[in-house]
Amino acid sequence: MLKMNKQRGDTLIEAMFALTVFGFIVVTALSLMNQGVSASQRSLEITTVRQEMDGQAQTLRFLHEAYIQAYQPGQNYNLNDAITSPAEEYYKVIQFVKTANLPSASQFGGTGACVIPNNAGKNFIMNPVTAQLVSTSTNPTVFKKALTSAQLSFGGGNTLSSSNGIWVEGVRSAVNGTNAGYIDYHIRACWDGPGLDTPMNLGTIVRLYEPRA
Repeated sequence: MLKMNKQRGDTLIEAMFALTVFGFIVVTALSLMNQGVSASQRSLEITTVRQEMDGQAQTLRFLHEAYIQAYQPGQNYNLNDAITSPAEEYYKVIQFVKTANLPSASQFGGTGACVIPNNAGKNFIMNPVTAQLVSTSTNPTVFKKALTSAQLSFGGGNTLSSSNGIWVEGVRSAVNGTNAGYIDYHIRACWDGPGLDTPMNLGTIVRLYEPRA
């Protein structure tokens, strides 16, 4: 005598519910993985951009030290010849900052999109390889918006072709009597980070004093 199999299969509703729960778990897991990858990418970009900014600060400090050691009251440099030195390069930086005559650093940060720096003709960037100042007067298109993370791009040899999302603003203090003035170098970077609605912004300030007369 045959026995009837009393086990019944899942209904269509039960199967659809199971698929819905499974799909929700998969989507949640993928979303968490994507957030983790984006966070790792942002951390990596912050590290590399900080290295670029540190390169700017170290270059300025190196040139400043050379300038201080070579300084003599009333000393001038011939900027028209092909001969240069670290001290002369920092002298060029001082002259650039004096000519730009920025009363203060521009507003920085916020939720606005990253753009090419305002007053690009008054901002500059240092070539950390050659330790030379680069501005729009020497390279009219040097400042560009960062397509990925903020970084410097080099052409043939050691030529700095573009500064993508990184720039320096120099603000010089007023010299008061015999007190040495100083220059605050605002080193800034802006780029669109992965998985964010607002741009990534990093900034630091390097203060370097001018020698006493």
